[in-house]
Amino acid sequence: MTDIKKARIAILATDGFEQSELEVPLQQLRERGAHVEVVTPEGKAIRGWKDGNWTDEIKADRELEEVTESDYDALVLPGGVINPDKLRTNRRAVDLVKAFVREGKVVAAICHGPWLLAEADAVRGRNVTSYKSIMTDMKNAGGIWADEAVVTDQGIITSRSPDDLDPFVSKIVEEVREGKHQRAA
Repeated sequence: MTDIKKARIAILATDGFEQSELEVPLQQLRERGAHVEVVTPEGKAIRGWKDGNWTDEIKADRELEEVTESDYDALVLPGGVINPDKLRTNRRAVDLVKAFVREGKVVAAICHGPWLLAEADAVRGRNVTSYKSIMTDMKNAGGIWADEAVVTDQGIITSRSPDDLDPFVSKIVEEVREGKHQRAA
């Protein structure tokens, strides 16, 4: 069991993340006492996307190349269309997701973020949700898709959209407290 006030959480993102899906978990998890770091492919600031426009930059705390799953208790994958589409073609990003899953650590993906879980072959046989436009992708990756605000399967948390951010973050806190999860590979 990990107290959220002692938890280390990574948010993995790149340019084109849905603004609220990075900022809300970052803020709410920090307010609850977690140490949260934004990890980007190049360790540089990234820009979000909101209502069809680029937003302000978010400062990166760490570069993807320098982190491992052993540095953290949980991984958060914001959505937006651009961000996860870029990251799922980044071998290092996919390998990091695979390592979190393999080690039984909490992985939380919202909106289009579950594309990274699919790319890491982490949804096969699992209960999941996502933004409705990638429902077929989740099913084709072997996921058991449900239209629910938050779906959790052995510490893998998925959520649909920014409307679900409060229960999404609450579930992250709950799953981090539970600690590592035993998962079939």
